[in-house]
Amino acid sequence: MATPSQLEASSVGRPRTPDMVSKPELLLTVTEVARLLRVPPSWVYGRTRRRGSERLPHIKMGKYLRFRAAEIQQYLGNLRRD
Repeated sequence: MATPSQLEASSVGRPRTPDMVSKPELLLTVTEVARLLRVPPSWVYGRTRRRGSERLPHIKMGKYLRFRAAEIQQYLGNLRRD
């Protein structure tokens, strides 16, 4: 039987309860982002292909695009207001 110190040593470097497991991050689809921003999905696709600060931050999962809700909010906050 393992002693408490052996159990602790075997778990070194591993988080006890990672946030990714307990609270998964919300990922949005192209359609959901388009609805949120009130633009057509083609606009969202177009913004993912741009370069520089106009590029909409996204994650590519195979052929699917996903968006972190927090990054979309940050993107909106960084837009220049004329």
